[in-house]
Amino acid sequence: MREAAKFLFEPIDHGSVADAVVEQIETLIVAGVLKEGSKLPSEREMAELFDVSRPKLREALKRLEDQNLIEVRHGEGSVIAPLIGKALSPALVDLYARHPVAFFDYLEYRREQESFAARLAAERATKADKEILTRIMADMVAAHEADDSEAAQRADIGLHVAIADASHNSTLIHMMASVYDLTKRGVFYNRDFLRAVDDNGAMLLEQHLAIGKAIVGGDPEAAAAAARAHLDFVEQSFRVGQEKIKREAIAKKRHSLSASG
Repeated sequence: MREAAKFLFEPIDHGSVADAVVEQIETLIVAGVLKEGSKLPSEREMAELFDVSRPKLREALKRLEDQNLIEVRHGEGSVIAPLIGKALSPALVDLYARHPVAFFDYLEYRREQESFAARLAAERATKADKEILTRIMADMVAAHEADDSEAAQRADIGLHVAIADASHNSTLIHMMASVYDLTKRGVFYNRDFLRAVDDNGAMLLEQHLAIGKAIVGGDPEAAAAAARAHLDFVEQSFRVGQEKIKREAIAKKRHSLSASG
Protein backbone atom coordinates (compact mmCIF):
# COMPACT_ATOMS: atom_id res chain seq x y z
CA MET A 1 0.00 0.00 0.00
CA ARG A 2 2.76 2.45 0.94
CA GLU A 3 4.63 1.97 -2.33
CA ALA A 4 1.54 2.86 -4.38
CA ALA A 5 0.29 5.57 -2.02
CA LYS A 6 3.55 7.52 -2.00
CA PHE A 7 2.67 8.79 -5.47
CA LEU A 8 -0.73 10.06 -4.29
CA PHE A 9 0.12 12.31 -1.38
CA GLU A 10 2.62 15.16 -0.98
CA PRO A 11 4.24 16.43 2.22
CA ILE A 12 2.38 19.33 3.81
CA ASP A 13 4.49 22.45 4.16
CA HIS A 14 2.14 25.43 4.13
CA GLY A 15 -1.02 26.92 5.63
CA SER A 16 -3.32 25.01 7.93
CA VAL A 17 -2.08 21.43 8.12
CA ALA A 18 -5.52 19.81 8.40
CA ASP A 19 -6.91 22.03 5.62
CA ALA A 20 -4.06 21.04 3.33
CA VAL A 21 -4.59 17.32 3.95
CA VAL A 22 -8.33 17.66 3.29
CA GLU A 23 -7.66 19.63 0.10
CA GLN A 24 -5.31 16.97 -1.30
CA ILE A 25 -7.71 14.12 -0.63
CA GLU A 26 -10.70 16.08 -1.97
CA THR A 27 -8.75 16.87 -5.14
CA LEU A 28 -7.98 13.18 -5.67
CA ILE A 29 -11.67 12.32 -5.21
CA VAL A 30 -12.84 15.01 -7.63
CA ALA A 31 -10.33 13.83 -10.24
CA GLY A 32 -11.56 10.25 -9.91
CA VAL A 33 -8.19 8.96 -8.71
CA LEU A 34 -9.78 7.93 -5.41
CA LYS A 35 -13.17 6.33 -6.11
CA GLU A 36 -15.80 4.95 -3.79
CA GLY A 37 -14.50 1.92 -1.99
CA SER A 38 -10.85 2.94 -2.44
CA LYS A 39 -8.94 2.10 0.73
CA LEU A 40 -6.73 4.79 2.21
CA PRO A 41 -3.37 3.89 3.74
CA SER A 42 -3.14 3.45 7.50
CA GLU A 43 -2.94 6.55 9.71
CA ARG A 44 0.74 5.91 10.32
CA GLU A 45 1.48 5.63 6.60
CA MET A 46 -0.51 8.74 5.70
CA ALA A 47 1.08 10.78 8.50
CA GLU A 48 4.51 9.85 7.12
CA LEU A 49 3.51 10.51 3.50
CA PHE A 50 1.99 13.91 4.32
CA ASP A 51 4.78 14.58 6.85
CA VAL A 52 2.23 15.68 9.48
CA SER A 53 1.48 14.66 13.04
CA ARG A 54 -1.04 11.88 13.75
CA PRO A 55 -3.38 14.29 15.65
CA LYS A 56 -3.49 16.68 12.66
CA LEU A 57 -4.12 13.80 10.29
CA ARG A 58 -6.98 12.53 12.47
CA GLU A 59 -8.46 16.04 12.47
CA ALA A 60 -8.43 16.05 8.66
CA LEU A 61 -9.90 12.54 8.42
CA LYS A 62 -12.64 13.45 10.89
CA ARG A 63 -13.55 16.44 8.74
CA LEU A 64 -13.73 14.25 5.62
CA GLU A 65 -15.86 11.75 7.51
CA ASP A 66 -18.22 14.52 8.67
CA GLN A 67 -18.54 15.59 5.02
CA ASN A 68 -19.51 11.98 4.12
CA LEU A 69 -16.49 11.68 1.82
CA ILE A 70 -14.83 8.84 3.72
CA GLU A 71 -16.05 6.04 5.95
CA VAL A 72 -14.11 4.52 8.83
CA ARG A 73 -14.80 0.78 8.82
CA HIS A 74 -13.89 -1.46 11.71
CA GLY A 75 -11.03 -3.72 10.76
CA GLU A 76 -10.58 -2.03 7.35
CA GLY A 77 -9.58 1.53 8.15
CA SER A 78 -10.68 4.52 6.08
CA VAL A 79 -12.27 4.09 2.65
CA ILE A 80 -13.83 6.51 0.18
CA ALA A 81 -17.57 6.63 0.84
CA PRO A 82 -20.28 5.96 -1.78
CA LEU A 83 -20.33 9.13 -3.85
CA ILE A 84 -23.02 8.94 -6.51
CA GLY A 85 -25.31 6.12 -5.46
CA LYS A 86 -26.75 3.75 -8.04
CA ALA A 87 -27.70 4.84 -11.53
CA LEU A 88 -31.07 3.08 -11.27
CA SER A 89 -33.12 1.80 -8.37
CA PRO A 90 -33.92 -1.96 -8.26
CA ALA A 91 -37.54 -1.14 -9.14
CA LEU A 92 -36.50 0.83 -12.22
CA VAL A 93 -34.08 -1.92 -13.27
CA ASP A 94 -36.96 -4.42 -13.15
CA LEU A 95 -39.15 -2.00 -15.09
CA TYR A 96 -36.50 -1.61 -17.80
CA ALA A 97 -36.21 -5.39 -18.04
CA ARG A 98 -39.94 -5.61 -18.78
CA HIS A 99 -39.91 -2.78 -21.32
CA PRO A 100 -37.32 -3.19 -24.10
CA VAL A 101 -37.81 0.38 -25.34
CA ALA A 102 -36.34 1.68 -22.08
CA PHE A 103 -33.43 -0.74 -22.40
CA PHE A 104 -32.55 0.65 -25.82
CA ASP A 105 -32.72 4.17 -24.36
CA TYR A 106 -30.08 3.01 -21.91
CA LEU A 107 -27.89 1.77 -24.77
CA GLU A 108 -28.42 5.06 -26.61
CA TYR A 109 -27.20 6.94 -23.54
CA ARG A 110 -24.14 4.70 -23.25
CA ARG A 111 -23.32 5.10 -26.95
CA GLU A 112 -23.17 8.89 -26.65
CA GLN A 113 -21.27 8.94 -23.37
CA GLU A 114 -18.75 6.28 -24.34
CA SER A 115 -18.10 7.88 -27.71
CA PHE A 116 -17.51 11.19 -25.91
CA ALA A 117 -15.24 9.50 -23.35
CA ALA A 118 -13.20 7.79 -26.07
CA ARG A 119 -12.76 11.05 -27.96
CA LEU A 120 -11.58 12.89 -24.85
CA ALA A 121 -9.30 10.00 -23.88
CA ALA A 122 -7.62 10.04 -27.29
CA GLU A 123 -7.00 13.78 -26.85
CA ARG A 124 -5.95 13.74 -23.19
CA ALA A 125 -4.53 10.32 -22.27
CA THR A 126 -1.16 10.55 -20.53
CA LYS A 127 1.69 8.08 -20.85
CA ALA A 128 0.47 6.36 -17.66
CA ASP A 129 -3.12 6.18 -19.02
CA LYS A 130 -1.86 4.58 -22.23
CA GLU A 131 0.20 2.05 -20.29
CA ILE A 132 -2.92 1.03 -18.35
CA LEU A 133 -4.96 0.68 -21.55
CA THR A 134 -2.21 -1.32 -23.23
CA ARG A 135 -1.98 -3.70 -20.26
CA ILE A 136 -5.76 -4.22 -20.21
CA MET A 137 -5.83 -4.90 -23.95
CA ALA A 138 -3.14 -7.55 -23.44
CA ASP A 139 -5.29 -9.05 -20.66
CA MET A 140 -8.26 -9.13 -23.05
CA VAL A 141 -6.27 -10.99 -25.71
CA ALA A 142 -4.96 -13.48 -23.12
CA ALA A 143 -8.46 -14.10 -21.73
CA HIS A 144 -9.85 -14.64 -25.24
CA GLU A 145 -7.09 -17.07 -26.17
CA ALA A 146 -7.63 -18.98 -22.90
CA ASP A 147 -11.42 -18.91 -23.43
CA ASP A 148 -11.72 -17.52 -19.88
CA SER A 149 -15.10 -15.74 -19.88
CA GLU A 150 -14.73 -14.38 -16.34
CA ALA A 151 -11.33 -12.85 -17.05
CA ALA A 152 -12.68 -11.49 -20.34
CA GLN A 153 -15.56 -9.76 -18.56
CA ARG A 154 -13.23 -8.25 -15.95
CA ALA A 155 -10.98 -6.92 -18.70
CA ASP A 156 -14.01 -5.67 -20.66
CA ILE A 157 -15.27 -3.57 -17.76
CA GLY A 158 -11.73 -2.58 -16.85
CA LEU A 159 -11.15 -1.17 -20.33
CA HIS A 160 -14.32 0.94 -20.26
CA VAL A 161 -13.43 2.28 -16.80
CA ALA A 162 -9.86 3.06 -17.91
CA ILE A 163 -11.18 4.95 -20.95
CA ALA A 164 -13.42 7.09 -18.76
CA ASP A 165 -10.48 7.72 -16.42
CA ALA A 166 -8.30 8.73 -19.37
CA SER A 167 -10.90 11.34 -20.37
CA HIS A 168 -9.80 13.36 -17.32
CA ASN A 169 -13.35 14.68 -17.03
CA SER A 170 -14.31 14.23 -13.38
CA THR A 171 -18.09 14.30 -13.97
CA LEU A 172 -17.82 11.71 -16.72
CA ILE A 173 -15.58 9.49 -14.57
CA HIS A 174 -17.99 9.41 -11.64
CA MET A 175 -21.20 9.14 -13.68
CA MET A 176 -19.88 6.29 -15.82
CA ALA A 177 -18.66 4.46 -12.71
CA SER A 178 -22.32 4.12 -11.71
CA VAL A 179 -23.27 2.87 -15.19
CA TYR A 180 -20.45 0.33 -15.18
CA ASP A 181 -21.60 -0.89 -11.79
CA LEU A 182 -24.77 -2.07 -13.56
CA THR A 183 -22.64 -3.85 -16.14
CA LYS A 184 -20.54 -5.46 -13.41
CA ARG A 185 -23.71 -6.80 -11.77
CA GLY A 186 -24.93 -8.21 -15.09
CA VAL A 187 -27.77 -5.71 -15.48
CA PHE A 188 -28.63 -4.94 -19.15
CA TYR A 189 -25.52 -6.64 -20.44
CA ASN A 190 -25.29 -10.38 -20.95
CA ARG A 191 -21.76 -10.87 -22.26
CA ASP A 192 -22.25 -14.62 -22.67
CA PHE A 193 -25.14 -13.89 -25.04
CA LEU A 194 -23.00 -11.48 -27.06
CA ARG A 195 -20.16 -14.02 -27.22
CA ALA A 196 -22.61 -16.55 -28.65
CA VAL A 197 -23.78 -14.06 -31.27
CA ASP A 198 -20.30 -13.17 -32.49
CA ASP A 199 -18.48 -16.50 -32.47
CA ASN A 200 -17.14 -16.68 -28.91
CA GLY A 201 -16.34 -13.01 -28.50
CA ALA A 202 -13.98 -12.53 -31.45
CA MET A 203 -15.82 -9.46 -32.67
CA LEU A 204 -16.12 -8.00 -29.16
CA LEU A 205 -12.37 -8.37 -28.74
CA GLU A 206 -11.72 -6.72 -32.11
CA GLN A 207 -14.04 -3.82 -31.22
CA HIS A 208 -12.47 -3.23 -27.82
CA LEU A 209 -8.96 -3.35 -29.26
CA ALA A 210 -9.97 -0.85 -31.96
CA ILE A 211 -11.14 1.62 -29.31
CA GLY A 212 -8.06 1.14 -27.16
CA LYS A 213 -5.57 1.36 -30.02
CA ALA A 214 -7.18 4.55 -31.36
CA ILE A 215 -6.86 6.15 -27.92
CA VAL A 216 -3.26 5.03 -27.46
CA GLY A 217 -2.55 6.29 -30.98
CA GLY A 218 -4.08 9.67 -30.19
CA ASP A 219 -6.80 9.55 -32.86
CA PRO A 220 -9.99 11.13 -31.41
CA GLU A 221 -12.15 10.57 -34.51
CA ALA A 222 -11.24 6.89 -34.79
CA ALA A 223 -11.70 6.37 -31.04
CA ALA A 224 -15.16 7.94 -31.03
CA ALA A 225 -16.20 6.00 -34.14
CA ALA A 226 -14.93 2.70 -32.69
CA ALA A 227 -16.82 3.26 -29.43
CA ARG A 228 -19.97 4.07 -31.38
CA ALA A 229 -19.58 0.98 -33.57
CA HIS A 230 -19.18 -1.19 -30.47
CA LEU A 231 -22.43 0.03 -28.89
CA ASP A 232 -24.20 -0.23 -32.28
CA PHE A 233 -23.16 -3.89 -32.36
CA VAL A 234 -24.41 -4.46 -28.81
CA GLU A 235 -27.76 -2.87 -29.66
CA GLN A 236 -28.18 -4.78 -32.92
CA SER A 237 -27.23 -8.06 -31.23
CA PHE A 238 -29.87 -7.65 -28.56
CA ARG A 239 -32.49 -6.69 -31.15
CA VAL A 240 -31.70 -9.84 -33.12
CA GLY A 241 -31.80 -11.86 -29.91
CA GLN A 242 -35.20 -10.50 -28.93
CA GLU A 243 -36.64 -11.26 -32.34
CA LYS A 244 -35.28 -14.81 -32.12
CA ILE A 245 -36.91 -15.30 -28.71
CA LYS A 246 -40.25 -14.06 -30.10
CA ARG A 247 -40.05 -16.41 -33.11
CA GLU A 248 -39.19 -19.37 -30.88
CA ALA A 249 -42.13 -18.59 -28.57
CA ILE A 250 -44.55 -18.41 -31.50
CA ALA A 251 -43.15 -21.59 -33.03
CA LYS A 252 -43.50 -23.38 -29.70
CA LYS A 253 -47.16 -22.38 -29.42
CA ARG A 254 -47.78 -23.47 -33.01
CA HIS A 255 -46.10 -26.80 -32.31
CA SER A 256 -48.18 -27.33 -29.16
CA LEU A 257 -51.36 -26.55 -31.02
CA SER A 258 -50.60 -28.92 -33.89
CA ALA A 259 -49.54 -31.68 -31.48
CA SER A 260 -52.80 -31.42 -29.53
CA GLY A 261 -54.82 -31.60 -32.73
